[in-house]
Amino acid sequence: MKAVVVENYDSIDRIAIKEIDAPGLAAGEVRVRIGAAAVGFVDGLKVQGLYQTKDPLPFVPGTEFAGTVDAVADNVGAFKPGMPVIGMARSGALAEYIAVPSAALQKLPPQVSFEAGASFQANYLTGLYALDARAALRQGEILLVLGAAGGVGIAAVQIGKLMGARVIAAASTAEKRDFAVRYGADQTIDYTKADWRDTLKELTGGYGPDVIYDPVGGDVSLQAFRSIAWRGRHLVVGFASGTIPALAFNLPLLKGGALLGVDLAQIQKREPETHTRLMAQLFDWLASEKLQPVVGKVVPFENFREAFKTMQSRSALGKMIVKFG
Repeated sequence: MKAVVVENYDSIDRIAIKEIDAPGLAAGEVRVRIGAAAVGFVDGLKVQGLYQTKDPLPFVPGTEFAGTVDAVADNVGAFKPGMPVIGMARSGALAEYIAVPSAALQKLPPQVSFEAGASFQANYLTGLYALDARAALRQGEILLVLGAAGGVGIAAVQIGKLMGARVIAAASTAEKRDFAVRYGADQTIDYTKADWRDTLKELTGGYGPDVIYDPVGGDVSLQAFRSIAWRGRHLVVGFASGTIPALAFNLPLLKGGALLGVDLAQIQKREPETHTRLMAQLFDWLASEKLQPVVGKVVPFENFREAFKTMQSRSALGKMIVKFG
């Protein structure tokens, strides 16, 4: 099969598609012919060896995918060849086939495309875990989403609206702010302006946001926390800016505020019951079409580098998708 193979941690320009053996099947596994795979911020770090954990070389990058069941092990009963599925794995999604444990897969509702399915799980589970299990977002509260037009941010905008919040989307360009409004944001802010905190204060009637969803990091995170409402909750989701901020401890004291970490990689292991509950909620919304995953730019497999470069430039609207076939 053809696959993107990382033989040395390097820039995406030096990583290529190669012919490798298709995966076999171990007990309990399902082999999927991939129709679409997602490229996220973490994937860009992994290929360069910059992520907090390193995949052993050589490896095939990509964690989220959607496709069709190709074959199943003898002891797998929940999935059959030809069934559309979505899944997540530690790596391996940027290839024509992937073999994963059956527990890593979910059936894809018939009305959902492979591109939408590949855009779904990581971003929307992160958003719901953050806003529900961590921040306990309540109806009528004010939610500020930083980096609101990216894949992680736009998922939080949609979920915040489903949970009954008033959503303020912060993004750096008019195109990105319009994009956030299209998917449910009530108001927007240009956080590249020096006086953006004054605008936020005005929009919230001097109160500040109850919850801040922050996949950006850097100085904008510090400025946002300074504007948080009393007993507000600041969700640390990631550092797309490339800078990890350092918060003075007197600020949470003065604001009565909380800094809450959100790490998708640990949820299933550490909080299995919460993971099951949130996944059930997400797939209920997906099946009922209350939640429609936002598909960003779609590029063909042979142009996979374009997906990485668009994502790394922070110009992406929604999740970057690589399409097969």
